[in-house]
Amino acid sequence: MSSPAQPLAASLVQSVDWLAIAPPTIVAVVGLVVLVADLFVAEHRKALLGWTSVAGLAVATMMLLPLLDGDRSTFCLTSDNAVCSYTADRFTLVIQFLVLGGALLAALLSVTALKDARKELPEGEYWFLLLSSAAGAALLPASRDLATLIVALEVASLPAFALVGLKYGDRKSSEAALKFFLSSVTATAVSLMGISFVYATTGTLYLTQVADRIQNVDGQFHTLAQTGVVLTLVGFAFKTAAVPFHFWVPDTYVGAPLPIAAYLSVIGKAVGFSGLILITVVALPSYADVWGPALAALAALTMTVGNAGALRQQATRAYSAVRLLAWSSVGQAGYLLVPIAAAAYSGNAEKSIGSTVAYALMYGAVNLGAFAVAALVGRTKVLNRVADYRGLYASSPLSALLLAFFLLCLAGLPPGIIGLFAKVTVFSAAVDAGLGWLAVVMAVNVVIALFYYLQWTALLFRAPEGEPEKHRVPGPVTAAIALTGVLGIALSGAPQLVLRFTDTGLF
Repeated sequence: MSSPAQPLAASLVQSVDWLAIAPPTIVAVVGLVVLVADLFVAEHRKALLGWTSVAGLAVATMMLLPLLDGDRSTFCLTSDNAVCSYTADRFTLVIQFLVLGGALLAALLSVTALKDARKELPEGEYWFLLLSSAAGAALLPASRDLATLIVALEVASLPAFALVGLKYGDRKSSEAALKFFLSSVTATAVSLMGISFVYATTGTLYLTQVADRIQNVDGQFHTLAQTGVVLTLVGFAFKTAAVPFHFWVPDTYVGAPLPIAAYLSVIGKAVGFSGLILITVVALPSYADVWGPALAALAALTMTVGNAGALRQQATRAYSAVRLLAWSSVGQAGYLLVPIAAAAYSGNAEKSIGSTVAYALMYGAVNLGAFAVAALVGRTKVLNRVADYRGLYASSPLSALLLAFFLLCLAGLPPGIIGLFAKVTVFSAAVDAGLGWLAVVMAVNVVIALFYYLQWTALLFRAPEGEPEKHRVPGPVTAAIALTGVLGIALSGAPQLVLRFTDTGLF
């Protein structure tokens, strides 16, 4: 009886490509190191934990460079080396760059935020949770089976709930964390039910095998397969903050520490959209007639409700600057959904997905920049109202100019050339796929968004009320603003660095 067991055991042994999995692994290991070190580091030296986390994220980001020479896969079936659980291809590397770079900028903002919090935020736990979430977010785009996909999604999401509600004794923070938690748990439950239906009809969790087998499902299981597809999409729609699953966004962004709001606005979206792309384009291309119209309707609804919500924000309302950025991020999610919906109708799905990735890179850079300036102003203006930005140019000219540039990028106006070009690629993806009605909806929403972006931009250069208040810019915040500014300006000067993804494809 022992001899047959040995070949079976040998067939389960998988080789591990440590270089391929290095970026998320480094972040996870540094997170554990920080958690343990917190027990031994003296109170007055807790800042070392933050700088260790920043260094870990920087090293993980640089570990993407050796992976550029070609696709690498690991955790593959011994019976079929082409079927793997982890793949580091161009799509994976681009999203990992967005995730790790965004987490690095959020960490820089966090160094100052924790210092200003004066022990209201526990530093060891904060850095462990941030790094854990970043590790899960970096793992997700590389996932090529449904089990790894869901595990990565939850590793990215669960620490984020705690980060939102981590501030001691803050009722607003606790309420925001509860809303975020309930909505996300519901999304996960719905996704898991959908994935279980897909597994029941195909007998596999690997995305490429699902794509092959779901086309030949027995007639009696066809309804079950369709239900599984719809439920899986609904679950990921929660994660992307698509309307009507967006209700948690404004309150969560306001209740969370500002660096975490910035993190959620970019990395949270990257996680949701990369998961959605893998489910639709890689695993379920044969069900494009189901997810294509659904995503097109969600895109139109999301951009309209998001921009309408941003338009309604009153400049004098408490936290209106953060709320405006939150509603703006919902509107931007609608634009990001357009090319994914277009992939269902397009003859070149990879080009459509390239448009989403190009737009996500632009949005990530400039939105983090806008949050970085908001973090700077929030140090002296605790309520962080849009009205508090009046006359910012008089007190902090460079910050005002960069915030104006970031807002114009989000609006798609010169000199924010990269924002304009990114919107054009999304618009053309809809037109090329024959979704003219969606392109019209997008054009109308872009015009609506111009109003509130330009209104905020104009406020920066108006005469201040009373004496202009000088903003002392801490080093980490300066670094975050400078990095996003340089990146945004560089991309506006050479937009082909990002837009080439729309021509060459990603998979």
